[in-house]
Amino acid sequence: MADIAFVFHWSPDALDALSIHDLMQWRARAARRHNPEGKTRGS
Repeated sequence: MADIAFVFHWSPDALDALSIHDLMQWRARAARRHNPEGKTRGS
């Protein structure tokens, strides 16, 4: 949940309202937005 909150600036209350399925989808979106080229550290 922390990665979603960090990328989208959402409060814990907003995240608590989401289902597990929605959290998984938003987490994938956060990862793509934070790292759009798919690069990892050291590459």
